[in-house]
Amino acid sequence: MSLTNASPADAAAGAKSASHTLATLPALARNNALTAIHDALAKSKDEILAANARDLVLASKAAENGELSLSIVSRLDLGKKGKWEDMLKGILDVRELEDPVGKVTLRTRLDDGMELERVSCPIGVLLIIFEARPEVIANIASLAIKSGNAAILKGGKESTESFIAISKVISAALESTEVPNSAVQLVTTRDVIPQLLELEQYIDLVIPRGSNELVRYIKSSTKIPVLGHADGLCSVFLEHTADPEMAVKVIVDSKTTYPAACNSTETLLVEESALQTLLPPVAEALLAKGVSLRCDAGVRKALEAALPAHSSAILQTATEEDFRTEHLSLTLSVKVVSDLADAIQHINSHGSHHTDAILTSSSELAEKFMSSIDSGNVFWNTSTRMSDGMRYGFGTEVGISTNKIHARGPVGLEGLMIYKYKIRGAGHLTANYGEGEGQRRFKHEQLPL
Repeated sequence: MSLTNASPADAAAGAKSASHTLATLPALARNNALTAIHDALAKSKDEILAANARDLVLASKAAENGELSLSIVSRLDLGKKGKWEDMLKGILDVRELEDPVGKVTLRTRLDDGMELERVSCPIGVLLIIFEARPEVIANIASLAIKSGNAAILKGGKESTESFIAISKVISAALESTEVPNSAVQLVTTRDVIPQLLELEQYIDLVIPRGSNELVRYIKSSTKIPVLGHADGLCSVFLEHTADPEMAVKVIVDSKTTYPAACNSTETLLVEESALQTLLPPVAEALLAKGVSLRCDAGVRKALEAALPAHSSAILQTATEEDFRTEHLSLTLSVKVVSDLADAIQHINSHGSHHTDAILTSSSELAEKFMSSIDSGNVFWNTSTRMSDGMRYGFGTEVGISTNKIHARGPVGLEGLMIYKYKIRGAGHLTANYGEGEGQRRFKHEQLPL
């Protein structure tokens, strides 16, 4: 990895050249680079966390002045419980995954002596634009190197000290490997995003990681394909046959373990027949965790009758906009729905197609829900927070995609691959094939992989 203040065009051209080298390196060379990165970061923990602490001081002051959201400050904290360890573990997990480059996924005998193969290959050059989240550098570097892709990273100013510290360590580690330093670059020049987004001759895919404002801006500002999601507006549908104890635990986990995460639940839909039975203990558990409940009229009426006076007094009235809002905080919108069909309609029209879950004891309803919800991740009796590349066994992820083409959901190695077709022949000519007299017909025989 190189820290560069080169012009955007020069940085992108360098990455394109390096991508050609990286794509042809053997798996052992790419895995050795990941080992070197992991070991170097582990040895540099104290200096990196010190740099991160300097970023946190400035970010906290900015948040106090209303210049930065608390959710960004939360994402910035690399010392948060488990985050550093997860970052390092992710590198090793990616290293141990099967090599994704050069996998044959189709073989066809077109004719005697002529065979077709479809083979996986890297996309090329990735541009990752991200806010906060300093661990993104290690995540992206690992996935890019393992998948044979070059990467250009541009981070937000709130994480500058952390980015630079991590990048220097990774750059020094790569010096002892076969991976070109220019294969992973951190652009330090300010205000270069518009220029980078114009370089479609060098950059093959843009992956934004940050606020919905950032993602929407990028999607509207480039001709380069964009992979990502603007919002993480996730919902849980509480159906009346759900196990009460499980419902409390899953909903609390979905909302409170990391409220600033894109897979945190923002809307709770409650079946009307569960208002008096399942909802009150769920609401009490959420309130005990400091969650603000923004309730529609039906939910508020039920909870005011069921909860103690001091609890019902702090309930808030929801607006229609609350059900289209990614709160990224300990705030949850709660709405009553008549049945499964009503829940499905609400999620498909109000959600962001990220992650949605149903809590029910009915396998039939669960399967209908998961088939009908138009989202990248659909769960039954499971926290929405399970939507994560590491938890899926992908090692780590470059992001979560709500796209309808190519990769969807947590994007790991597989999502960073495309394919090419190879034909091995012996002087075969298209002129020899057809329906006329004396012409040959293709055999199109499927061969084992």
